[in-house]
Amino acid sequence: MADNNTGTPRQGVMDSGIKPIDSKSHMVGRAVTVRHYPGDNLALHQGIYAANPGDVLVLDCRGYTEAGHFGDIMALACQARGIAGVVIDGSCRNAEDIKTLGLPAFVRGFNPTGTVEASLGQVNVPIACGGVRVNPGDIALGDCDGVAVVLRESEDHVFAGRGQNLRKSAILWKNSKRGRAPLKSTALIS
Repeated sequence: MADNNTGTPRQGVMDSGIKPIDSKSHMVGRAVTVRHYPGDNLALHQGIYAANPGDVLVLDCRGYTEAGHFGDIMALACQARGIAGVVIDGSCRNAEDIKTLGLPAFVRGFNPTGTVEASLGQVNVPIACGGVRVNPGDIALGDCDGVAVVLRESEDHVFAGRGQNLRKSAILWKNSKRGRAPLKSTALIS
């Protein structure tokens, strides 16, 4: 994921508080956004059923970590619907079970406390998650380094530049293995 962000540092990268449950997780997909009330997970159910296979559910819990909004049963529902991953600016529970299921989940924290299911939220509206604006249909990418969002209108530009970044990284890797300092190697490939 870092190669997608090399050209414009920090653009679209969620804050470092959003971490994968399993550091081996990888995900990429179109964002289905959910804004809901902290401590209430009814809107998350709405989001699960609004998502299509391959989508990533991005949940704006407003950073609330005093309840586990997402757990193993919701993770199973996501898998059954083919959802590629989940990003939660809030807490989850049953983290080990979610890890065992293999659903890529990126969260701010963990809390075993339950939630209520009382208030409908908003699905597929612009939200903030991890300090980044996320629009429905943007691309959400996640791995052990964290989560980044590529705006739908910027995706062609970002991914075209990614090929250039990967070529430079390959040369830097090769030169570094030969004992060349990366800064000297960079000058050779610019």
